[in-house]
Amino acid sequence: MYDVNTHDVRRFFAHVWQHRFTPLQLDGLQQKALRILEAHQEYAHYLENIEQYLDHTWTPEQGETNPFLHLSMHLSIQEQVAIDQPFGIRDIHAQLCAKHHDDWVAAEHEMMDALAETIWEAQRYQRGLDVNNYMTRLRKLIQLGQEDNARINPHEVPLSDQISMRE
Repeated sequence: MYDVNTHDVRRFFAHVWQHRFTPLQLDGLQQKALRILEAHQEYAHYLENIEQYLDHTWTPEQGETNPFLHLSMHLSIQEQVAIDQPFGIRDIHAQLCAKHHDDWVAAEHEMMDALAETIWEAQRYQRGLDVNNYMTRLRKLIQLGQEDNARINPHEVPLSDQISMRE
């Protein structure tokens, strides 16, 4: 696991933005982040003045969306799609992109609601992410219902099985 804090995430995106004119110097993850940043130019002000926004709090009550959370959710979805985990997310992403005439940003914005709701639920009930609820939410976006067979959530795998999987 990574020990990443809010400042690290914000500086990561600002660093990528600063290197947007030399993308070959960026690693694979940074290049994905750059693609996301280029699609969200409205956040340039935050990225170019990162020191002012390291401790800033965006609140829904004030009608604000945290730009770094938004960017991070895009990156999370793209990483999930790249490795097709949870299984089937790549196909859902492709179908949503097709629905939006190859607009991956619009597709991922739809998917973000499902991810945000799943994360919120896990935090509220102090448990791991429920991959079944997440996939059901995503499947509804393409007019599919719940899957026939429930998946095992990673946090539900017994420790002894986790250890034997590593060996």
